[in-house]
Amino acid sequence: MALRSIVLAIAGCLATQVVRAQDPTKVEPAHYKLDFENERVQVVAVHYGPHEKSAMHEHPGGVVVVITAGHLKFTDDNGKVTEVFAKPGEARWFAPFKHRAENVGDTAYNAVYIGIKGKKEVISLQDFVPLDPETAETFLGFLSSAGSIPQ
Repeated sequence: MALRSIVLAIAGCLATQVVRAQDPTKVEPAHYKLDFENERVQVVAVHYGPHEKSAMHEHPGGVVVVITAGHLKFTDDNGKVTEVFAKPGEARWFAPFKHRAENVGDTAYNAVYIGIKGKKEVISLQDFVPLDPETAETFLGFLSSAGSIPQ
């Protein structure tokens, strides 16, 4: 009886660590900073210096708004590699995904990811809607003043 309780307690702790380990703000605090969270959304500032890589983590479905250009390489948990060329002001929808990220460019990459909690629909990774330059500039100014973009 006591051995069973110990085994169950250890299994519960390990399961909790695996779930936590996939949250980018927990496993990659150098790259992902939680700016806001409630029961519906999670807003995360994203920063990768040149040639920086992440550990495996996951995101809920959501929208990324690109602040600075980037050439990124995503590797999913099956080993599939996708290259992304992100442009400032661009907004892209991503279905829930699990990946490792790498900034293969020579400049820092900055973005904001707005995760929709509980979002499960799969939508093409290629669909995106760019922001108009005025909105992008306003958004960038807000993030800079809020300290969301590392200097």
